[in-house]
Amino acid sequence: MDAIAAVVLAAGKGTRMKSDRAKVLHQACGRPLAYFPIRAAFALDCAPVVAVVGHQADLVEKELSQLFPGAPLEFALQKDQLGTGHAVASAQAALKRSGFSDRGSVLLLCGDTPLVTAETLQRLVRVKREARAPLAFITTRPADPKGYGRIVRNEKGSPERIVEEKDASAAEKRIGEVNAGIYLVDAPFLFKALGQANRNNAQGEYYLTDIVSAAAAAAREGRAPWSATIEASEEEVSGVNDRAQLAWSAARLRERRLSALMRDGVTIVDPAVTYVDEGVEIGTDTVLEPLVSLRGKTRLGRGVEVGQGCVLVDMEVADGARILPYSHLTASQVGKGAIVGPFARLRPGAQLGEGSHVGNFVEIKKTVLGKGSKANHLSYLGDAVIGEGVNVGAGTITCNYDGKKKHVTTIEDGAFIGSDTQLIAPVTVHKGAYVGTGTTVREDVPPGSLAVSAGKQRNIEGWVEKKGKK
Repeated sequence: MDAIAAVVLAAGKGTRMKSDRAKVLHQACGRPLAYFPIRAAFALDCAPVVAVVGHQADLVEKELSQLFPGAPLEFALQKDQLGTGHAVASAQAALKRSGFSDRGSVLLLCGDTPLVTAETLQRLVRVKREARAPLAFITTRPADPKGYGRIVRNEKGSPERIVEEKDASAAEKRIGEVNAGIYLVDAPFLFKALGQANRNNAQGEYYLTDIVSAAAAAAREGRAPWSATIEASEEEVSGVNDRAQLAWSAARLRERRLSALMRDGVTIVDPAVTYVDEGVEIGTDTVLEPLVSLRGKTRLGRGVEVGQGCVLVDMEVADGARILPYSHLTASQVGKGAIVGPFARLRPGAQLGEGSHVGNFVEIKKTVLGKGSKANHLSYLGDAVIGEGVNVGAGTITCNYDGKKKHVTTIEDGAFIGSDTQLIAPVTVHKGAYVGTGTTVREDVPPGSLAVSAGKQRNIEGWVEKKGKK
C-alpha cells in the first residue's frame, strides 16, 4: 500500500463540555484528548499527521506541538465550522505542503476519541488492502444507537450510505450498526468526493459521511470495489462530549496503562485508586500503594516503594528509594536508597543524595542534601547546599529570603545542626562543625567549632506559686 497520511479533526468547541477551553484540550491521564488519536496515527507510521484546528487554534497547536517534538505533525485551520466534510477539505493544502503524494491514502480520525488503538487501525489498513477499495471505515453496535449515523447496507451487505440521526427515517433509526467516524480513503477519491458534496441536509453542513455514498455509486457503476468495513467495540470508538464521558474515558485509559505496567513487573496494590499519567516511566519491582498519583514526566527506578496517598509530579526517583505515605514531591531528584516522608514535601530543585533521609513535615526547596545526610523532623531547607553525613535537627530553618533576594546556606560534610536552629543566609557551617540547640547562626561557623547563641538559663524559684495567687 502507498503511504498513509492522517487527518485528525480537532476544530470544534465542544459546547456540551460547558467550558472556556477547547474540548480536545481537556485532559485524560495527563494528556489532552487529541493526543491519543494523534499518537495512534503515528504508531501506524502515518506521515504527515494533520490536525485540523479551529476553536482556540493557537492554543491547540501550541499544546499538541509540545507533545510531539520533531514528529511530522502539521496543522490546518478550519475558519468556519461547516461540518466534518469541510474540516477534512481544510487539510488538503497542509497535506500538499508536507509533500504527501496524491497516490497515498488518508486516515481520518476524530480528536475526541482517545480510546482508539493502533491495533484496530492496523486492521482497517489490512481490510482496505485486501478489498482493493478506495474506502474502508469502522462501524460499531452501541447499546443505544440514538444520535449516531446509521449504516445503510444493500441486499448483499455492502454499505450504501450513512444516514445521520436528524436525516433518518423511522426505519433507519431502528438500525443498530452505526458509524464510528474513522475512515481510510484513497486521497484522490477523498478530495474529489468532498469537492462534489453539498449541504442539502438537516444540519446544513458538508457531511464527511457523503464519501460513503460516493464510493457506493462508484461500485455500482463498476468503477471500484465496494467499500470495506470492520467492526470495533463501542468502548474503543466512543467520543467525549461532556465531563461525564471524559471521566469515563480517562478511567478506561488508566485501566489499560496500569495493566501494561503490571505485566511489565510493577506491583499496583489497588489499580482502582492509582493514577499514572501517560509518559510516566516505572522500573520493575516498584510498588505503588493505593491513592498514589504519578504525574507529568515522573520517572521511577527499579524497586522503588511509593506509599499511600503520595503525589509525584515531574520527579526522578532512583532505584530502591522509599517515598513514605502522604508525601508531595515536585520537579526534584531522589537518590538511590533515599527515604522521604511520611508527610514530606519536595519543591522544585530539591536533590537528595544516595541514602539520605527526609522525614515528616520537612519541606525542601532548591536544596542539595548530600549522601547519607538526614533531616528527619519539622524543618524547612530552602536554597541550601548540604554536604554528606550531615544531621539536621528538628525545627531547623534556613532563612533564605531577606525581603528582596534569596541567599544560599552552605552546610559542609559531617556538620551537626541542633534542633530549633535558624541559619540566616548567606552563611556557611564548615566541615565537622556543631551548631547548638536553639542557635541563630548569623556568621560562618569555622571547621570543628561549636556555635551557640542562647543566653544563660535562669530559674526563678517560686514563680508558679506566685502566679497562682494572682
